[in-house]
Amino acid sequence: MEVYAVRQVATHLRELVESDLFLSDLWISGEVSNLRRYPSGHVYFSLKEADAALSCVLFKRANKGFEFADGDAVVAHGNVSFYEVRGDLQFIVDFVQPEGVGALQAEFERLKAQLQEEGLFDQARKRPLPRFPRRVGVATSEAGAVFHDICRVLERRWPLAEVVLRPASVQGPNAVGDIVAAIEALNRAPAIDVIIVARGGGSLEDLWSFNDEQVARAIFASEKPIVSGVGHETDTTIADFVADLRAPTPSAAAELVAPERTEVAVRLSIAAATLLSAVKRQTEDGGDGVALAVSRMDRTVPDINRERQRTDDRTRSGQAAIDTLMGGFVKGLHGYGLALRSLDPYATLQRGYALVQRNGHVVETVADATVGERLNVRVSDGDFPVRVDSDSPVRDTKRRKRTKVAKEQAALFHLP
Repeated sequence: MEVYAVRQVATHLRELVESDLFLSDLWISGEVSNLRRYPSGHVYFSLKEADAALSCVLFKRANKGFEFADGDAVVAHGNVSFYEVRGDLQFIVDFVQPEGVGALQAEFERLKAQLQEEGLFDQARKRPLPRFPRRVGVATSEAGAVFHDICRVLERRWPLAEVVLRPASVQGPNAVGDIVAAIEALNRAPAIDVIIVARGGGSLEDLWSFNDEQVARAIFASEKPIVSGVGHETDTTIADFVADLRAPTPSAAAELVAPERTEVAVRLSIAAATLLSAVKRQTEDGGDGVALAVSRMDRTVPDINRERQRTDDRTRSGQAAIDTLMGGFVKGLHGYGLALRSLDPYATLQRGYALVQRNGHVVETVADATVGERLNVRVSDGDFPVRVDSDSPVRDTKRRKRTKVAKEQAALFHLP
């Protein structure tokens, strides 16, 4: 026989109870009794009928402030668990409503309170809609009049927008899955600027798919801003609270996502006129500024005519100085020319003289000539050849010159 510890059995009972799907999501109605409120914020009580009672605990985190007392008839939502420390089977309550509200309405209020506590309704996270959408996604039924109403409004107000439909059942057992899938598909579609989630009016039961937690979380997770247009103006769903903007009807949702083209045209006309006026004013102001600047320049610019006259005077003075200098140079060059002409040997020939040359070189003395040698004689009008004659005094001159040199050498060396 195997013996178990109390802790083992208690833990097994807790796991067994908490794994039961039926016991994990219950709505229970009953009369409140033995109510105890603790400073910690937890509330302990029992729900009872004539022949049965169930221990309950409402923890502080789930206590949304609804006041109830012993003897009140309430409807509570929660799950059944087993508390091992005391060996108690107890109902963990997360929402309490007065009895008579109705099961669907009670579930609506419970889920609303839960999602609000998680921050899904916070205004700070809601995104503005694009002013001029290019592609509008619509998640609704393709069979009803809702989609056609949306298209008609968009065509009238902003025909530049392209409408992309992702069909989805909006009522029935497949509605929740279809709506979630449509939202996710439109988020994946290229260039979608805004999404409309819509359906026509109906009872609370008809609209219940838009009160589902999965739909609410799909809207919250959407990367594109979502406008909720579910039911009529008096209908309110969980989707309305989570969406970035709530519209009272599907047609109103289309009006919210699209600007009125005539209004845009008027605004553009006003903006164009304002811009034109501003440009004209700036142009006029700029022209006045330019005119003022030109006037100031005219007053400060130097007298050009006076400077021109001064330049002309300096030009004339410079030209006169250059003329004087050049005159001196010309006179000097003329003198040099006369001097050079006086030194020109050919000019002497004009006066009746002759020039004796040997091979282009001038024969300066008689001693430089040799008997029989051919020389060239140049006169004023040409030249002619000559030969040195033997009877010429050239030989005697050379002999006398040799004799003189010999005497000088003999005297130098004391020869007898």
